[in-house]
Amino acid sequence: MESARELSDALDVPVGVTGISTSPFAISAAEEWDWHRHDADELLWSARGSLVVETAVGFHAVPWTVGLWIPAGEPHRVTASKGTEFSCTFLAPGIASPPREGVGGVGIPMAARALLDELATQDMAHETRRLAEQLVPRLLHRAELLHLTLTLPDDDRARRIAEAVQQDPADARTLQEWGALVGASERHLARLFRRDSGLSFAEWRTRARMLAAIVMLAEGLPVAMVGRRVGYARSSAFVQAFRRELGTTPGAFAVSAL
Repeated sequence: MESARELSDALDVPVGVTGISTSPFAISAAEEWDWHRHDADELLWSARGSLVVETAVGFHAVPWTVGLWIPAGEPHRVTASKGTEFSCTFLAPGIASPPREGVGGVGIPMAARALLDELATQDMAHETRRLAEQLVPRLLHRAELLHLTLTLPDDDRARRIAEAVQQDPADARTLQEWGALVGASERHLARLFRRDSGLSFAEWRTRARMLAAIVMLAEGLPVAMVGRRVGYARSSAFVQAFRRELGTTPGAFAVSAL
C-alpha cells in the first residue's frame, strides 16, 4: 500500500486515466487532504475504518461497506481516521454508464471489490482488461449514505468557536461563555451563526456533534461511548438527537456500517 504522503502528492495533480486505476492506502495517523478535484470520475472506498468527505452538498461519512462516487471535476476534501485502509479508484469517461448521477453513495459488492483488486495487482491481456473494466461499473449500484451539511461561519470570532466545537464536540460552554473568550456579545454571535450557517448556535453544535458521531460509529465504537464523547450524558438524549437529525438511530447506523 502507498503512504499517506504519496496519496497527498497524487491528490495535488490531475489524474490521467485511460481505463480503471486503483491505488490502496493505509493511514497510520489521522490525515486530511484539502480541497481538490480530478479529471476522472472517482470512487472512494475503504476496507477498514472510515472516511469523511466534504463536497458541495455537505459532509459524507463513508464506512467500509459503502463507497462514495465523486464525478470528474467535483471539488472535495477528504479526512481519514487513524487505522483506515481505503482505495481511490479512477474511471475514465466512456467505460460504462456511471452507477449514479452526482455525488453519493455506491454499493460495492464483493465481486466488484475482488475485480478492482485484480485490475490493480495483476497483469492482464489487453482484451481481458478492457472487458473487466467494462464490467466493474455494471456491478456497482446506487446506495444510501448519511450526509450532513455544516457550514462554518465567515466571521473570525464565530469561526473560532465553530472550529473549537469541531475539535471537542462534548464542549458544553454556552454562547455567552464563548463570547467572553472571543470578545463578542452573545447576541452578536447568535446573529453571526444564523446569518452565516442558517442555524442557531445550538442547532449548529448539534449538527457538528452528529457529524463526529457518525464517524465514530463507522469506526465501530459503541453507541453509549460515542454519545458521551459528543457531549450527551444520557444515551437516550443522544439517540433522540441522532434520530431527529439523520432519520435513524445510532444503533441502526452502526449495524449498517459493520
